[in-house]
Amino acid sequence: MARIIYSVASSLDGYNSDAQGDFSWAFPDEAVVAALTADAESVSTYLLGRRMYETMAVWETDPSAAEGSPASEEFAQLWQRTEKIVFSSSLEHVWTTRTRLEPAFTLEAVERARAEASGDITVEGPTLASAALRLGVVDVVELLLCPAVVGGGTRVFPDGLSLDLRLARERRFDNGMVQMTYDVGR
Repeated sequence: MARIIYSVASSLDGYNSDAQGDFSWAFPDEAVVAALTADAESVSTYLLGRRMYETMAVWETDPSAAEGSPASEEFAQLWQRTEKIVFSSSLEHVWTTRTRLEPAFTLEAVERARAEASGDITVEGPTLASAALRLGVVDVVELLLCPAVVGGGTRVFPDGLSLDLRLARERRFDNGMVQMTYDVGR
């Protein structure tokens, strides 16, 4: 059965973006992009909310997003060949290939995605991941800790959530980022 992975960049104080919505402090360098792309080779499906979809769609709609970076070019190719399910009640259509729109994030929709997946599934963005974590469907949490303290914004984990996590892997990068992969206990 497909694993559901919550993969997220986080400031040291637990935010995915700051109070103004900025996450430029989390932009990975070439080595980090290459490592994350290698990890994503097992992923067959991305689960996205509207905002994350609009952010990530550039990997298909804007060729300049990957220019000058072999690792980014490789990620763009991976993104384009991967299935994407966008959960949104406000979007009327999607504009990337291999993408479908679902009106609500439900346990039934997640189980359908698992049944259809040919590999792992990632849930992208802390808002959608909050729902997935609360439903208890997340199997793996991959945190990319960034050397920044931003003081507020969008939290990586929702308030009131309790998880039993087991460290499966730790990887350090020369730019000060650290990736930690945890299996979620059940």
